[in-house]
Amino acid sequence: MKYIQHYVNRKTIAEFNANGVVLKTTQEFLQMIMDSCAEAIIVHKHNIDESFFDLRSGLAGEMLQKVVNYRLQLAIIGDFVVYESKSLKAFIAESNRSSTIVFVSSVEEALKRLK
Repeated sequence: MKYIQHYVNRKTIAEFNANGVVLKTTQEFLQMIMDSCAEAIIVHKHNIDESFFDLRSGLAGEMLQKVVNYRLQLAIIGDFVVYESKSLKAFIAESNRSSTIVFVSSVEEALKRLK
């Protein structure tokens, strides 16, 4: 897995970016977290299986619980307006009220939110 390390306010933020979808299961997500060796992680939307964005699948809940359990921060970068699900939109809005898990449109915005 490929990471770009960012350092903001003495915090290590690992940006994960790969070609295509590589995070299809909770185990793959957990492995990515462990390999990052960072306090916060940035993941690009195109690297996450599309079922993550269907809240009924349970994949988002399982993956994001790992972030909370390991006391990390996560930013998911992408364009989320393509989703029509009201529950997903509400989930994203609620998540963005905190700094633990955020959905943003750019690396720059992610670094500001995860500092």
